[in-house]
Amino acid sequence: MTVPTKFRIEEYFEGRVQAEGIVEDLFGKVRRKFTVTIDGHQDGDEFILDERFYFDDGERTTRIWKIRSTGPGRYEGRADDVIGAAEGCVNGAEMIWSYRLDLPIGKRSWAIKFYDRMFLRPDGVMVNIADMRKWGIRLGRITIAFRRPADAPR
Repeated sequence: MTVPTKFRIEEYFEGRVQAEGIVEDLFGKVRRKFTVTIDGHQDGDEFILDERFYFDDGERTTRIWKIRSTGPGRYEGRADDVIGAAEGCVNGAEMIWSYRLDLPIGKRSWAIKFYDRMFLRPDGVMVNIADMRKWGIRLGRITIAFRRPADAPR
C-alpha cells in the first residue's frame, strides 16, 4: 500500500475507519481500553466525523466533529464537547491537532487540553498519541491506532 506524502483528513477518514486505544494515567498505568468506529463524509465545505467510542467498562460515547480546511495543511474542528475550536496543522504524513475538551470526571466537568500528534505509517495505520493537560500539568496519555477495515464502505 502506498501512503500519500501529505496527510489529508478528508481522504483518510472518508467512509469507515476503526480504531483501538488505551488511556494511561500520569504514571503510565493503563486505566481504560476502548474501540472506536468512525464514519466520515463530506457535507458542503465541512467534513463530518461521527465517532462512536466503546470502553471496556461498558461506557459508550459519541462525538461528531465538523471539520473545515482553513488553508493549505490547516484545519479547524468543532464538536459539542469541544470548548471553542480545535486547530490542526499537517506536515507531510504527520498532523498536530489541539483542543480543549469538556470532560466529565466524577460529578464534575473539567476543561482538559488535548495535544494530539498523528503519524500516518506506510502500511496505512495511523497512530495518534494525545497528551492530556490541566493547568499545564500532564494528566495522562491516550494512544490510538486507526485502520480501515478491508470490507469498509468508502
